[in-house]
Amino acid sequence: MRGFDPYLTFQKLEVFCTVAELGSVTRAADRLCIAQPVVTAHLRSMEARLGYPLVARAGRNIALTEAGERVYRWATEVITRTREIERELAGLEGGGAGNAVVATSMSIGSYALPPLIVDFYRQHPNGLVTVQISNPQAAVDATRIGGCDFAVILLTAKQDLDGLTAIPLWEEDLLLVCAPGSRWVKQPSRELDLHQVPFISTPRNLARRELEDTHLRKHGLENRRVVLELGHPEAMKHAVRQDIGLSFMLASSIRADVARGDLVVLDRPDLPMKIPSYVVYREDKRFSAFQAALLQFIRDAAPQNNALQVHLKS
Repeated sequence: MRGFDPYLTFQKLEVFCTVAELGSVTRAADRLCIAQPVVTAHLRSMEARLGYPLVARAGRNIALTEAGERVYRWATEVITRTREIERELAGLEGGGAGNAVVATSMSIGSYALPPLIVDFYRQHPNGLVTVQISNPQAAVDATRIGGCDFAVILLTAKQDLDGLTAIPLWEEDLLLVCAPGSRWVKQPSRELDLHQVPFISTPRNLARRELEDTHLRKHGLENRRVVLELGHPEAMKHAVRQDIGLSFMLASSIRADVARGDLVVLDRPDLPMKIPSYVVYREDKRFSAFQAALLQFIRDAAPQNNALQVHLKS
């Protein structure tokens, strides 16, 4: 008789999920540093105990069966929630020890957040902070299922926050930048016709682009000419330095570039644009002392991220 086996081990679930994610027994064995026959034995044991085939051959790779898809969703949640409780329990130890996982988006995770994490570590050297950089939607999903303890992200108006708490942290200026030797530097910034110049921006499916476009529509720039869409701020800055076009960029992402003289900020007081960042966590989340300390540290430090002094070319 088919039925759920209460003795499925956590190790078997981890092996199964790794095979599902990589689509290969060989790659899963390499990732887990165990022998390939051991991976196969774990899969066969799970199938025998559950009474359903979980994987099937798909060319050179392995695909999940319908039963395998269902088990994978369940197993992923079990592993995620187990890791979450491990982090919470670790935070019960004394001496400032504990674990925290923070999900964030590309720009925040690359520029605004790292200095805060470093400063926090100096005060809590016995703890471990893991920062996962993806995109706002993935960060929200991780927050909801326990894959992280909280997220620090940009939010759009259409973001589903059911069951989550979102608290504003700081606002960053979205600044117009170009290459220092650009032809656009040679004319007064306020005389630039932004309907005519080429722009470099992020892809349309990203929250960062949606927020930027929302601001620009308010200023009548819904039809600007975007010539490149690049998914990482560093790639955008490279294109700007090559004088391909102008770009609106978050202040924290260009701080060092402006200081070195690699980028120039064009003063456009007629286009004031600020992008808010938020901390997001589950409404029923119970933070360990270490996690709560990190969250409070970021919230307390947020006002310091509000201003970025840069030289504006008028």
